[in-house]
Amino acid sequence: QLQLVESGGGLVQPGGSLRLSCVASGRALADYAIGWFRQVSGKEREGISCISRGKSVTSLADSVKGRFTISRDNAKNTVYLQMASLKPEDTAVYYCAAVSTWREEECHISAHVYKHWGQGTQVTVSS
Repeated sequence: QLQLVESGGGLVQPGGSLRLSCVASGRALADYAIGWFRQVSGKEREGISCISRGKSVTSLADSVKGRFTISRDNAKNTVYLQMASLKPEDTAVYYCAAVSTWREEECHISAHVYKHWGQGTQVTVSS
C-alpha cells in the first residue's frame, strides 16, 4: 500500500519561499504520477501542479505559474514543490497525491483521478 507524507509547510512572509516535500513509502514512487493540491477550509480542493512518472511532463495551474516549480527524485521516493513569491492567497493545506498511469509521460491536475493522498501540510503566508 502506497503511503504519502507531506512536509515543509509553515508560516512565511509574503514574498517568501518554501519547499514542500512528498515522501512515498510502501511502493516505488516511480510507478506513479504525482499531483499537488491545496484546500482552504470551506472551499473546493484546487489542483496546482502535477508531474509524470518519467519527469518529462509537468503542469502548473495559472494561479501559481511562474512562482511554483514541481520536481521529483525517484531514487529518493520524493516529489518537491518549490514555492516562491508567496502571496497571502497561497495560504492553504497542501496535499500530494499519486495515481498509477499507463503512459510514463502523463499527469493530471484533476483531484478525482488520484487514488492515494497524503495527510496535508499547512502553509500560511502572512506578515
